[in-house]
Amino acid sequence: MQITSSSIGRKILMAITGQAMVLFAVIHLLGNSSIFGWLNGGINAYAEHLHSMPMPIIVGFRLALLAMICVHIWFGIQLTIENRGGRPQQYAVKSTQKATFASENMIWSGALIGCFILYHLAHFTFQCLYPETAALKHLVPLHNEMVPNVLGMVVASFNNFFVSFIYAGAMVALFLHLSHGIQSFFQTMGWSCDKSQPILIKLGTLVALGLFLGYVLIPLTIFAGILKG
Repeated sequence: MQITSSSIGRKILMAITGQAMVLFAVIHLLGNSSIFGWLNGGINAYAEHLHSMPMPIIVGFRLALLAMICVHIWFGIQLTIENRGGRPQQYAVKSTQKATFASENMIWSGALIGCFILYHLAHFTFQCLYPETAALKHLVPLHNEMVPNVLGMVVASFNNFFVSFIYAGAMVALFLHLSHGIQSFFQTMGWSCDKSQPILIKLGTLVALGLFLGYVLIPLTIFAGILKG
């Protein structure tokens, strides 16, 4: 319990849970990119493969991810309040770290991402938003069986400017959050120095940019009429 009672310990927990979620974002993007047809059956096959997994695995994974998100948010709020409250002793690393727009607004970019996650879950996971396009209500044939038309749901959703705008805007917040958060992980864990820090900053920015472009490419190509259902 001592790790949660110290600011350094809480920052380490934030760093670890944050990077675990970055890994999830990478894997999630790879799965979503099946909408471009590299997987036999496309995103419908990908979605069906996920839903065919044993329920305990699905529930366990979602609970673990939810726990990491809650830990990250809870300690992020705590540390932000402490830092803005004028703590007498600041982190030693902050004296060597140049403040950027992304670093100074982590709490706000994180809040936007949190709101977007709720919207995304309601939209594509639970499908209670825009029920007229819900995949569960429109089945299509796939490998000799009828499966939810996830492709049709995604295409119909992103043909809506408002929906595409929300997703693209959320990816901007994700880019800002990760461009600082990834390099901050190495700094928090004590795995960086003055020589390696500039490299890690560039690496974090490149990874964040790659995720941004990968995710935003889907709604943009659909809205532009390049990718069709």
